[in-house]
Amino acid sequence: MFVRRQFAQQQTNHLIAAAAAVAVLLAGAMLAGVASADSDAVERGEQAAAVCMACHQADGNGMEVPGASSWPRLAGLNADYLAAQLRAFKSGERQDAEMKPFADMLDDEQIDDVSAYYASLPAKAPAQVPDADDDTLAAGKQLAVRGDWDHYIPSCASCHGPGNHGVGAVFPEIAGQHAGYLAEQLHAWREGKRHGDPQGLMHAVAQRMDDAQIEAVAAWLSRQAPLADGQGGSQ
Repeated sequence: MFVRRQFAQQQTNHLIAAAAAVAVLLAGAMLAGVASADSDAVERGEQAAAVCMACHQADGNGMEVPGASSWPRLAGLNADYLAAQLRAFKSGERQDAEMKPFADMLDDEQIDDVSAYYASLPAKAPAQVPDADDDTLAAGKQLAVRGDWDHYIPSCASCHGPGNHGVGAVFPEIAGQHAGYLAEQLHAWREGKRHGDPQGLMHAVAQRMDDAQIEAVAAWLSRQAPLADGQGGSQ
């Protein structure tokens, strides 16, 4: 009886080991398939993104012209967030006269591919940041890291995550984003020109911020290092 039990246990162990080996092989194959699919999407996205490069630059890190225009960094942002924004531009939910024609050129697959491409690119800190004195930067850091609870303004990090490096598809990385773009979007949220934030959160927060606070937090955030490995917003 003991011998039979021992033999049965050995056979069971062999079956478990074999099943585990098969599971590992299958998992590896599935991961390889996902990696291949992602690689294909990035390759297609690079081709479709040719129309984006004039403004967002060849490396996807955008550009700011002081006193003029600011084109945001797309490199390293969460792919699902980028896709959602492109669809919002296309549908008109998010209004922008420059972005609308380009979003209209892309079909659903191209939107996903372009987003995957930009998400795969390494993020770089802005080459230019606005002049700001120490008091302004200190005020900006206070808002970004700790908030201003006397005026019911939560910190940026409470939603955008540690280091303001983004959380998922809803809260993008804002560390290392161009100051002009950040300030422009905060004004748009405050004035009700931009929509789509969960539960009206950004609108409510921006309404409590004055111009000086907007400029301060934008200046400080633009000086912070973004995640440089193409994984911004993936937490």
